[in-house]
Amino acid sequence: MSFQDAYDAVLERWGVPVEQLDLGGTHVNACGPVDAPPVVLLAGHGAASPVWFAVAPRLAEQHRVYALDLPGDAGRSTATAPRSVDELMTWLAAVLEGLERPMLVGHSYGAWVALTYTLQNPDRVSRLALLDPTDCFTGLRPSYIARALPLLLRPSPARYKSFLHWETQGLPLDPSWVELSALATLEPTTRPVRPRRPSNLQDLTTDLVVVVAGRSKTHDPDQLANRAAAAGATVVRIDDSTHHSLPALHADEVVKALSA
Repeated sequence: MSFQDAYDAVLERWGVPVEQLDLGGTHVNACGPVDAPPVVLLAGHGAASPVWFAVAPRLAEQHRVYALDLPGDAGRSTATAPRSVDELMTWLAAVLEGLERPMLVGHSYGAWVALTYTLQNPDRVSRLALLDPTDCFTGLRPSYIARALPLLLRPSPARYKSFLHWETQGLPLDPSWVELSALATLEPTTRPVRPRRPSNLQDLTTDLVVVVAGRSKTHDPDQLANRAAAAGATVVRIDDSTHHSLPALHADEVVKALSA
């Protein structure tokens, strides 16, 4: 199976009509009533937007959902990949132009992108939801970095599957999602913009909810929860989830947290 076939297979899992849009070279999968309040979904690094297959249709019951493929990452966007934080923020601002104060929902690296944008543009975001965010409140565990390093140096579907099953600790993963994520390692990609942990969290005025994966191997869940709470976030902990099982395996809990 090719990556594009796997992409379509997971997109079919959404179970609702999906409109595939091209916004200046950024590929967007959209669903839900066009006049409903907008929600923008930003996946983690290496994850194309169909991975929101469990969350997007639930949100689409009351929202217009826009799931983005980050340029330079696996997916269908053809726009030039951002090479700096400024270029990344300019890209996202252009994509969001025309949306009336959307809610931003980001997972992992996508959470850092969403938080960084919101800190710069607080009046343009109605609500911010960060799902087990990385490089926002705390750093990565050395053990996670050590396990991920071989995958980064020599990516392959087999290495990714091994890494994914290690981090998700035996949770029952959706086979089509695993296949898409594994095949993404073979796609031509560019190096992502290196995250800079925000130093001005005290300036954040946007309503913020942070979902913490209770069994995450990516970082210390307790430290993440404490620091997010200290920054004024509403913290929701999903105890049986891991970093990479969000949001695919815990959609009901995630959607409930977004309305907390």
